[in-house]
Amino acid sequence: MAGGGFALEGGSAGGFNGKVTASVVMTCIVAASGGLIFGYDIGISGGVTTMEPFLHKFFPTVLRKMASAKKNYYCIYDSQVLTAFTSSLYIAGLAASLVAGRLTRAMGRKATMVLGGCTFFTGAAINGGAVNISMLILGRILLGFGVGFTNQATPVYLSEMAPAKWRGAFNAGFQFFLAVGVVAANVLNYGTARLSWGWRLSLGLAVVPATIMTLGALLISDTPSSLVERGKIEQARDALRRVRGVDSDMETELAELVKSSEAIKAANEEPFRTILERQYRPHLVMAVAIPFFQQLTGINVIAFYAPVLFQSVGFGGKSALIAAIILGMVNLISCTISTFIVDRYGRRFLFLEGGIQMAIFQVAVACVLGATIGYSGNHQVPKGYAILMLVLMCIYAAAFGWSWGPLSWLIPSEIFPMKIRPTGQSISVAVNFATTFVLAQTFLSMLCHFKYGIFLFYAGWITVMTIFIALFLPETKGVPLESMYMVWERHWYWRRFVQVASPTDLHKQMQ
Repeated sequence: MAGGGFALEGGSAGGFNGKVTASVVMTCIVAASGGLIFGYDIGISGGVTTMEPFLHKFFPTVLRKMASAKKNYYCIYDSQVLTAFTSSLYIAGLAASLVAGRLTRAMGRKATMVLGGCTFFTGAAINGGAVNISMLILGRILLGFGVGFTNQATPVYLSEMAPAKWRGAFNAGFQFFLAVGVVAANVLNYGTARLSWGWRLSLGLAVVPATIMTLGALLISDTPSSLVERGKIEQARDALRRVRGVDSDMETELAELVKSSEAIKAANEEPFRTILERQYRPHLVMAVAIPFFQQLTGINVIAFYAPVLFQSVGFGGKSALIAAIILGMVNLISCTISTFIVDRYGRRFLFLEGGIQMAIFQVAVACVLGATIGYSGNHQVPKGYAILMLVLMCIYAAAFGWSWGPLSWLIPSEIFPMKIRPTGQSISVAVNFATTFVLAQTFLSMLCHFKYGIFLFYAGWITVMTIFIALFLPETKGVPLESMYMVWERHWYWRRFVQVASPTDLHKQMQ
């Protein structure tokens, strides 16, 4: 555990048998499918908001603006009510994430994922049958609660189950399924756009990924550390036997988990108070800074509004949806690449390379917009330049897909000691949702007022966050969860905050 916590936690293979068994692979794939519901929602909302029947029923002012004689293509979709449809989910997700840490500790990682899936299913059903704005927003709020619970529990589950050597690859599965959800939603939007009730189908079919994830979560066991934490020792032994294999040193790992859990209970610490202690300052800073910076790459608002954005700059309705599908596919492929390279090249390398690539191509997108439609925005980007803009955005999305996308979920889930891991992940998810809400609610207005400068705005933030990573993030590749304290003790800056003491010494102090 980092910075003077308790040892040998979290159900990672850690210093024990770190081989990859068929059971741990299947279990982590099922758990990672929790990313489906978040990705589906990200992809579906932007496409639905370009469908004329949907706008006619709920947002007629946007249609009138589109039909006006003098168009400003930057400002067509500038509607606070329309953006509230997208961003309301993230306020609910923020609220859910603040309580999800306690739920995860009390109920376990598995039960929290099931609860999230059921809540998301209910919200999807309400959205599919919505007849007014109130039903639409209520459905979005329930979707937000579902995503909040799932996004908190799933990355922690994956980090605790996966062998330390391959923790990055297994955890990247969450972002992979998120990208699958985005692509599936974009394809569905393209197919339903021609139907007058297509928006209902797009919104309502969110019950499918919710059902897949919920049924899958019911079939897997909870993590050994979560079971031990709740006093279910025999179940923890069975879970370890399945995921580590019969020839592993399972009893030794279980003994260490029990010892760690007992020490934590004896300390009787309040996790939200504990995480504010000086020795956990590095962890807390990363739990806040990384999800905050992830959203300031601009990727999620671009994913939300990709069809809107492409339609604004010159693509027709169907072409805009196709462009969104292409963008989603690039992100999916790059997430797959990340799975194979994150444990080979490390977290820092991918963060830095991805940040530099994203910054360069955000500036390039701004240059294309500035050179073609300028600041006035009273005409569309010529077709050839619109395609160039799509290519530039795809290169930008690829960089995000193998760096800030999966790593922003991985890092907060692996750096915390067991006693505050759910709390740390809750804080990380809450920051993610809070930042996403602000950006989702303001993006279309910012596009209207900043014009092409919006992409320079994001490029500036990407530069800042890349410098932050270079200076302050230690490498965690291949480090067992129980040995994570060492990366902070050796860091040039953070070592001044953490206690230079081994977990064994700390155990002895507790006895």
